This record gives sequence, structure tokens and C-alpha cells, in this order.
Amino acid sequence: MALLPAVILTLIGTLIGYWIQKISWDRYTKQTLTFLTIFIFPLVLGFESSLNLEPSLNEVQSSIVINAGKHIVWDEVLSSDLPEPDEFIFKTGIAYPIKAEIDGKGVGTVRYCIFSTGKFVEPIEVWDEPHLLKFSVTSSPPPMKELSIYSQIYPAHLNGFLKSKKGQFKLIEIDKNTTLLQGTTWYENKMWPESYWKLWSDYIIKKIHTRVLKHIKASSES
Repeated sequence: MALLPAVILTLIGTLIGYWIQKISWDRYTKQTLTFLTIFIFPLVLGFESSLNLEPSLNEVQSSIVINAGKHIVWDEVLSSDLPEPDEFIFKTGIAYPIKAEIDGKGVGTVRYCIFSTGKFVEPIEVWDEPHLLKFSVTSSPPPMKELSIYSQIYPAHLNGFLKSKKGQFKLIEIDKNTTLLQGTTWYENKMWPESYWKLWSDYIIKKIHTRVLKHIKASSES
């Protein structure tokens, strides 16, 4: 994921270095420019950190048509066990949903969405059975597990940079035995440049949605 920005920054650094050594300056001037270029980098990082940029709230929505009534689909939304994934992206360390469970019903009930890296804690904010289930996210696991020669590592760049804020499932009746199920996630992405990383995060969340919605469809129709 970081390959493209890494290549761009490497090319910029290469061009600057080439420009410094190409110009016919004396040795002292070239050394001074080289050291300035090296020391400017941490200053740029410090400047970026001091900006305290606030990430925007992004929305990703997916939908699927299910050949089953709303009450059947509603039950599958509340709790379900998903099979092992066969999508390649989830074999690279990206977190994927394993099961959903809930104890009780109504506003204030907590839904738990279990991922391969941990558990999402989702207090219910709207319980409109069997039309709308809306929840906030008060705790979330790491978005991925780093591939490493070590059994367990906890890299700091995974903490709080991709954060789910809230979500919902909306059930729309097409007819008595057909339901349109919409899943929506609102999230923040604190990795910059935001526009670049949003392409990846939207794609990954879409893949997660697809996995969940396809399972709900299969379970409801069976």
C-alpha cells in the first residue's frame, strides 16, 4: 500500500541529490546543501505533526438483494458465524469478520463484531425492528496483523489511524419475500495524504461489507 508514495518520495530525493552534485559549486557549498537537505526532513515531519490535522468522517455503503423476508434477514444481521475467507486480501493480514453476536435487544444493547484481530464493541443507538439497526463503535481492534518473522508484534502505526466510528444495517422491503439490505460504515483515516489512503481504506471496507452481506444472504435464503 505504501509503495507508491515511497517511490514518489524516493524519486524526489534522487532528483534533489542529482541536482546538488550536478551544479558547478565548490565542495563546501555542496556539503552544506547536502546537510541542509538531510536536516530539513525531520523539520518537515515536526511541522506536519504540529498542524494537528483532523481527518474527515468517511462513509462507505454497500447493498445486496436477499430473497427472504425482513424478519429472517433481521435475525441474521443480529448474530451470525462466518466461514473462513477465501478472498486473497484477507490472507495478507488484513482484519476480517468472523462472527457477530448480541445479548439482548433494544437501544443500549451491545453488539459484538468479532474480527480476526479482535473485537468491535458496538452499543445500539437505533433499534427499529426489522427496519434499521444503528450503532456506535466504542472499541475496535487493529485493522491488520503485520506479516513478520516474530510471533507477535504491535506496531504503533496501527493504533488509532483507521478507526470505525459508527455503522448501520438498513432493511428495505421490496416485496414480502425480497429484502434490500444496506450496510454502512462511517470511519476516520488519520494516514496522510488522506485522499490516497482513502482509496485503500474504502476498498478494504467494501470487501468486508461484501463478505458480511453475502453471508447474510446465503444464511437467510437457506
